[in-house]
Amino acid sequence: MLTDASHKLIPMTDFVIEYYANEGYADLQTLRMMKNYAGFLRSPLTLGMLVPVDTEGNVLKEPKNYSSWKSLRHNDGKRDTAAGFEEYIQYQKAEQNCLFEGFRIAYNGYSVVRIVASYDQTIELSFNKSDQLSPTFADIEALTVFDAIFLTDHALKVIGIKK
Repeated sequence: MLTDASHKLIPMTDFVIEYYANEGYADLQTLRMMKNYAGFLRSPLTLGMLVPVDTEGNVLKEPKNYSSWKSLRHNDGKRDTAAGFEEYIQYQKAEQNCLFEGFRIAYNGYSVVRIVASYDQTIELSFNKSDQLSPTFADIEALTVFDAIFLTDHALKVIGIKK
């Protein structure tokens, strides 16, 4: 779940200012990371970025005792098969594709999925089931209106931030 070292989603301007405050210069790696972050912010926001979904975009239900299963050392997310635990492995792989931490399903209806941040119930997003898009938030950058949206390790890797 969330740690003290979790990275927050921030506007591009803040990203550039904060990075330069720490680094003080721009090299090719810095410029590449800024370009990656700008592209990341412009990506269309989809449901699978926030909660685990299958290959068709259907929300996956967390398997029973998943937290306990995942905490075992040999379930580190690198295995592709484990007899009797296919559902766990599918969920884990889908979870690893999420870009944001701490979201859970609040409502899974016929045409709409509503999710909330487990750490702040006021952060609530809705998605159409037909296209997996949010009618309110078109891209990732739109989420910067919230004070705290946390990035996963996968998101940091996409941006080019080493953790």
